Amino acid sequence: LHAQGKLVRVIRGEIFDVAVDIRRGSPGFRKWAGIVVSADNHREVYVPPGFAHGFCVTSDSAEVIYKCTDFYDPADEFSIAWNDPEIAIRWPIENPIISAKDLRAPRIAEILPSLPEFPGAL
Repeated sequence: LHAQGKLVRVIRGEIFDVAVDIRRGSPGFRKWAGIVVSADNHREVYVPPGFAHGFCVTSDSAEVIYKCTDFYDPADEFSIAWNDPEIAIRWPIENPIISAKDLRAPRIAEILPSLPEFPGAL
């Protein structure tokens, strides 16, 4: 498994950036945090391994840069439905444009056995 930590920043535009704890057995499992990151506010967000990451663009367009802690491995990539009711992210836009890949993404309950386990979980 090549779980990645990601340092995310925006060099043009603005995004609403979200991280979701997907570590089975974690006290924070399925909980999310979101923050506005923009070229103007100069914020950077670190998303640790074991957390799903997604964002929506809240400006006309945006350029996002990632620095990752491990190499990308397409075999380890998966998606979770952006509107999964078990996670209930409060996205700041009403009619998002969703990629075909994200439209096919399963809910977290459908992929539960393949999620990483929280260290020390019973």
